[in-house]
Amino acid sequence: MKKQVKEYVLSCDVFQRTKDEHIFKPELLQPLSIPSQAWETIYMDFIEGLFVSKKFNSILVIIGKYTKYEHFLTLSHPFTATDVASVYLDQVFKLHGSPKVIISDKDKIFTSLFWKELMKKLGTVSHLSSSYHPETDGQTERLNKYLEQYLRSICFLKPHTWATWLPQAEWWYNSNFQTALGLTPFEALYGYKPNQLNWSEDSTVQSVNEILASREHTRQLLKDNLQRAQ
Repeated sequence: MKKQVKEYVLSCDVFQRTKDEHIFKPELLQPLSIPSQAWETIYMDFIEGLFVSKKFNSILVIIGKYTKYEHFLTLSHPFTATDVASVYLDQVFKLHGSPKVIISDKDKIFTSLFWKELMKKLGTVSHLSSSYHPETDGQTERLNKYLEQYLRSICFLKPHTWATWLPQAEWWYNSNFQTALGLTPFEALYGYKPNQLNWSEDSTVQSVNEILASREHTRQLLKDNLQRAQ
């Protein structure tokens, strides 16, 4: 009876087209250990195909594995490995130094001879994720979705303004509570809670009031859009 059921199921066209496979995923080719300190291991990825904003149309996403602290850096496509290296060295390396490991996908930037030689000189090992092991750089994949949703919610009526809001998006992510950490990425990296702007009290300087009012309006708009999207 069991044999007949098995043969029937395997011969059923509808079953073969619609049924999900429930099998164990293969283990990581190179299991990643938990870093012992901040900025020891980082992830890198790109968000491309965006509307042109301030001459930029791409984002380089960099996130620390240990603290989940991230940086969003603007790029103009098409960009080269040299362009990416310059942005990385100018805006991230100066703050955190050289990590021991950089995890990325198999983008041509990260497989280029220039990038490999640069990492070698910086004392950094480059790990490339496998096509069948997306968990290797799953951290950036999830973050990319959060960032895209944030930018979509805050500037969906004016998509060409996303670069203006990118610094605020970076602050938003780093100052928000992370369940896996039990605190914010900001606290994990710096050891104290981030100070928030005081929106309740008016300033004696009108231009300051205008800036605060604009940001409060944007914050409320973003909150409403995210709630509707749930």
